[in-house]
Amino acid sequence: MSDVERVHDLDVPRDASFAPLELARRLQATWQPPPGLMGWLCSIDHKSIGKRYMVTAFAHLLMAGLLAMVIRVQLAGSDMQLLDPDLYNQVFTMHGTVMMFLFAVPMVEGVMMYLVPLMVGTRIIAFPRLNAFSYWVYLSGGVMIWVAFFLNVGPDAGWFSYPPLAGPEYGAGKRSDIYAQMITFTEVAALAVAIELIVTILKLRAPGMTLMRMPLFVWASLVTSFMIVFSMPSVVIASTLLILDRLIGTHFYNPAEGGDVMLWQHLFWYFAHPEVYIIFLPAVGLASHIVETFSRRPTFGYPAIVLALIGNALLSFGLWVHHMYATGLPRLGNSFFAASSMTIAIPTGIVVFCWLATIASGRLVFRTPMLWIIAFFVLFVIGGLSGVMLASVPIDLQLTDTYFVTAHIHFVLVGGAVAPLIGALYLWFPKMTGRMLDERLGIVQWALFVSGGFVSFGGMVLLGISGMTRRVYTYPPSMQWDTLNLITSLAGWAIGLSFLLLLVNILWSLRAPVRAPANPWTASGLEWLTTSPPPIYNFPLIPHVSSRTPLWDDPSGSEVVTGLRVDQREILVTTTAEAEPDMRDPVPDPSLWPLIAAIVTTIVLMGSIFTPQAIVWGALPFAAVLVAWLYPRKVLAATPAEIDQAKEARS
Repeated sequence: MSDVERVHDLDVPRDASFAPLELARRLQATWQPPPGLMGWLCSIDHKSIGKRYMVTAFAHLLMAGLLAMVIRVQLAGSDMQLLDPDLYNQVFTMHGTVMMFLFAVPMVEGVMMYLVPLMVGTRIIAFPRLNAFSYWVYLSGGVMIWVAFFLNVGPDAGWFSYPPLAGPEYGAGKRSDIYAQMITFTEVAALAVAIELIVTILKLRAPGMTLMRMPLFVWASLVTSFMIVFSMPSVVIASTLLILDRLIGTHFYNPAEGGDVMLWQHLFWYFAHPEVYIIFLPAVGLASHIVETFSRRPTFGYPAIVLALIGNALLSFGLWVHHMYATGLPRLGNSFFAASSMTIAIPTGIVVFCWLATIASGRLVFRTPMLWIIAFFVLFVIGGLSGVMLASVPIDLQLTDTYFVTAHIHFVLVGGAVAPLIGALYLWFPKMTGRMLDERLGIVQWALFVSGGFVSFGGMVLLGISGMTRRVYTYPPSMQWDTLNLITSLAGWAIGLSFLLLLVNILWSLRAPVRAPANPWTASGLEWLTTSPPPIYNFPLIPHVSSRTPLWDDPSGSEVVTGLRVDQREILVTTTAEAEPDMRDPVPDPSLWPLIAAIVTTIVLMGSIFTPQAIVWGALPFAAVLVAWLYPRKVLAATPAEIDQAKEARS
């Protein structure tokens, strides 16, 4: 019998022994982190760290959006001289890099980190210290690249940073090195979060929540996490080979020495096309919850949507070559990838039709979150159709590297990811803060976003068809692109204004008193069973689940599981498939070691930009920190005196 099992066999205070108010008081005292700044730095609460992820990612969105506004000013007319060519290269590279690596994936990770433990009915995410470490590493990578940009050493080879442009021959200075190490920061953080979510979903679900009773967002999070595990090592390898070429003179991407520049494209796009679905699939889960909530009926075709999520994930790993049709690959190979690129539209279409069936058979209520899902329908379908066009080799050869491709990626990512995320913010903002966002301001923001997105990205489509290529610094009046570019820029600024209104709405709402009810939307998920905002321990008693819509079938949450300790942090572990109670597991205390480990990691990775010796010498303090972090500590066992005190408290 292990130490943990012996502890749990002792007669110690457990949750069923106390009245509700006393239970809440004791759990709050047990789970509360230290007060003040130290408690904030040591926090391992998934809700706190999830909000940090979301706030940091939103800050990256605003800054990258400002860069987009600068780009649109530069391109609003012919022969504009707002930016010189070098700064323009940095600006558009930073815009794409920050949006893809520092906003899109971290934002969905923050949402998953916050909501998944609540949705599955557990008190904390798995490996909570690793969760804290992931945020500090992510924060460090973002700060590094923005500081580099403001010091005029920001990356300038595009967000996909193709060699030889990013290699040692043409990428002088440290710009591409900073890009490569920023990837390492973000992917280390993303892989850590993915592992935590996989374990949380498979082992920490509330009793009774079988795999086929999991909320669709939880399914989307599980599939996305596996995609991260299998795709992101590819780009880490690619960026590591790039920095080795640049710093120590290897030749992985140098054809003159037996290398191959195409190796980068294969490694990068093997990650980057699944990344589109890493961003999109959580949005599918969020949209499913919003459609269900405001249609007032369970989602139609639940098994079909689950299979479509898995199908999208599997197919997304077989599409990367459709980004490389113009690179001279064998035509027969291109045809196979064209077929698979068109096939992936099938599971996406299944999901959309299941949503439409849910809406048609329900009692639709038009509130701001639902309006954002309508925006998602319109913009993403346009983006998906343009993607099917680009999957065709002859069409892609004509349109590759034009603004048509830029329009496609903006329709897909802004319409397919950002719109559902904003809708989810309006839906779950009262859960996170206890306050409601203003509906009227939300409708104005929605109108600006939809009209601006449709006109701006539609203008890019027409510009691409007329021959305007990407990475154009300026253009002569003879090209006759002025009118379309001006319209595109004005509509783009409307999108920027919509985000300004969102920021105003958030800040204004945060000033209001906490008054949101526990379930203001009458939704069906477990996250609405607890208070708004939730206590640090999430649930005083772990709920028992008997259906896919537990709060619609049992609004009071009367079915609960008891037996967890109240004097120590403890969670219930369940079986993988049927979610039957398996064991009780202690939760580590808040700690500074994740922050210290992240600081050492940051120093090592940033030092390696300037000298390879940083990896060698940095391994020593990093190993010391890991030993201190992971050093086994004795599980706190109850003493005889504590047992007597527990008996007195229970009596």
